[in-house]
Amino acid sequence: MADIPIVDISGTDDVVAAQLLAAATDSGFAFIEGNAATGLSAQDVQSMFDLSASFFASPADIKEQCSINSSESGKNRGWLGMHAETLDPGKQKKGDFKEAFNFSPHDPPQPLSGPLSPRRDQLLKFQAKCHALCQRVLGLFAVALSIAPDWFETHHDMTKGETGSILRLLYYPSLQTLKARSAQNQPDKQTEERSEQQWQTYEEETDVRAGAHSDYGSVTLLFQQLGQPGLEILTKKGTWAPVPVNPAGSATPPILLNIGDLLSYWTNGLLKSTVHRVIFPADPTGETKGKDRYSMAYFCHPLDSATLVPVPSRLVQEMSGGEEARKEIEKLKLLGGISSTLSGDRTRVLTAKEHLDARLGATYGPPRVTA
Repeated sequence: MADIPIVDISGTDDVVAAQLLAAATDSGFAFIEGNAATGLSAQDVQSMFDLSASFFASPADIKEQCSINSSESGKNRGWLGMHAETLDPGKQKKGDFKEAFNFSPHDPPQPLSGPLSPRRDQLLKFQAKCHALCQRVLGLFAVALSIAPDWFETHHDMTKGETGSILRLLYYPSLQTLKARSAQNQPDKQTEERSEQQWQTYEEETDVRAGAHSDYGSVTLLFQQLGQPGLEILTKKGTWAPVPVNPAGSATPPILLNIGDLLSYWTNGLLKSTVHRVIFPADPTGETKGKDRYSMAYFCHPLDSATLVPVPSRLVQEMSGGEEARKEIEKLKLLGGISSTLSGDRTRVLTAKEHLDARLGATYGPPRVTA
């Protein structure tokens, strides 16, 4: 089991900042709790999970009305069907065994369909609360790095321009669900593949719910549900370790925070962006069964115009030119991100938008736009 600390952000800033920094420089992951301090109530989260389940249970033609491939949705917004996304294209024979819906508050408003249509305000409010929590966390990192308290917050201020920040609803059907769908012969228009083919072609050794990847932005908030495991992180030893859903056994699972590639690059590799994946978990008998998994992620990105120069911190400057900084640049180069246009160093300052566009291109391939 992955050893991920639990941080109560309702404590004093200096103490919490030190705890977050320790987690971010180790595994890059931390569980966040603090009830009111997070700004997100258990009811807020459960209501969103209920809405998510209702949407993903809708017929494919309803979900297709807000497809990510629609010109009306806008870039990286809308519904993605089974196998539409391939997070580890170098190793995956097929795309991810999941559906997703990406929501962004930017204008023009994206189309919503089915159960989502009358709930735009709920999506907007939840997204805003997630962003506020990210700003709180980023402010604590500023304290830990001894830079201006609002340095990160200013670079993530959504009132000053567009960002790549996305609220993502995720649904990972179990193999049993895919088999049940096959009996109804439901097609997936995005992949032109029927459910029967989706589960009959499943290969246990190579197929996963979400391929191995690291997140693209600054920080990510992940919301999980009890009894729905599957997330794993890649350890320093190169082995996969399962991440617990509810490590403290509380009434509701804590929020899982992780560092993204952009923040790792921004800090010369001081803060770690760790590779992770979602698998079909085995049941106690060793068979790959499990339940459907629902999760929600908020991917926090800086302003599109933010330039990716190193954070002005002594701790970050000490990392410059070191082994960790070199490894981070090389990793991003392989992933097609920030340094894909660089020659192993910072020969040109890129923007946050340039980095995100490169990563999305590697994930989705050439855009497929429909009317």
